[in-house]
Amino acid sequence: MLRSFVASYFLSDLVEEFVVFQVFMTTSIINSQKLDDDLGNSDLRLKDIVKSLPRECFEKNRRKAWTRVIVSVLMVCLGYYSLTITPWFLLPLAWIFTGTALTGFFVIAHDCGHRSFAKRRWVNDLVGHVFLIPLIYPFHSWRIKHNYHHTHTNKLDEDNAWHPIRPEVFEGWDKTRQSAFEVFMRKRLWWVGSIGHWAVVHFDWRKFATKDQSSIKLSVAVVVLSAAIAFPILLATTGIWGFVKFWLVPWLVYHFWMSTFTIVHHTAADVPFVATNKWNEALAQLFGTVHCDYPRWVEFLCHDINVHVPHHISTAIPSYNLRLAYNSIKANWRPYLHDECQFSWSLMKQITDQCHLYTIDVGYESFNEYYSKRYEV
Repeated sequence: MLRSFVASYFLSDLVEEFVVFQVFMTTSIINSQKLDDDLGNSDLRLKDIVKSLPRECFEKNRRKAWTRVIVSVLMVCLGYYSLTITPWFLLPLAWIFTGTALTGFFVIAHDCGHRSFAKRRWVNDLVGHVFLIPLIYPFHSWRIKHNYHHTHTNKLDEDNAWHPIRPEVFEGWDKTRQSAFEVFMRKRLWWVGSIGHWAVVHFDWRKFATKDQSSIKLSVAVVVLSAAIAFPILLATTGIWGFVKFWLVPWLVYHFWMSTFTIVHHTAADVPFVATNKWNEALAQLFGTVHCDYPRWVEFLCHDINVHVPHHISTAIPSYNLRLAYNSIKANWRPYLHDECQFSWSLMKQITDQCHLYTIDVGYESFNEYYSKRYEV
């Protein structure tokens, strides 16, 4: 699935920097230098935005939280049931539904990772671990890395999830790595990026601070032990085809959505990556987070994770309050918001066709533009 060009060394070098799948959206030259300057010069503070939100946005509601749990469990069960009765020619539809429902499991764990699911930490940790088991995703390693991203959103060389590849970095690679990266983008393989992120980053506790390593080891042990029990049983009872049908393909659909959400949330032609001395936390979260509308059934199954701007204003907002918070943000801070977009194939085509390399204070360019300038020289 990853194909030969996403070799292990390629993943370890590129995915470890979290850049392979998340840095590109549309061809660009940043049109407004004023905005770039404002990212460092604005007096706007994140706490001002947080204070403007209705208090209800931050209220944890046990009924709403557990209702979403029930909905996700029912939808995943429905998805797996459909896989048992669906004729072969309709399996793609059943796979898409089941994998999207499994993405809802991740969103519940996502709330747990931000401690916005329940008031008690042990409940968040327990539910987070349980709902990431089917995805074989270590909870604490994801939680720690993801929270760092929130602290340094679109901060150049600090944001561990959105780190663009600069031309000078690209030029320093050997030919094999350059070709691999070009193929990755030109062949529109953004959807496998999340798999690389999962495989390379989240199982190695040595990549984390010493104080966090015991938690990471626990999370890794939970998913490895679960897989060691579940996979042999699945293979013994359903065979290799059953393993592919009931786990692998839905898991790949989940990673399709993970890769897609993470690209679109923070990447656009006019969203700059800013050096630490110019970075403004409030503007980075407001303008550096892109709201994208998806088909309503996707938003339902994924618990509105696409309503992402308020989540970056405060991770304390539970997923079921994101729309309320976003309405408030649009009413009070619209001039600072990035234009909304609509999920479509043309949007993803634009990402992978046009935004490949990033130049500081200039913006994104495609490989065609990059090579054209080199040939002119």
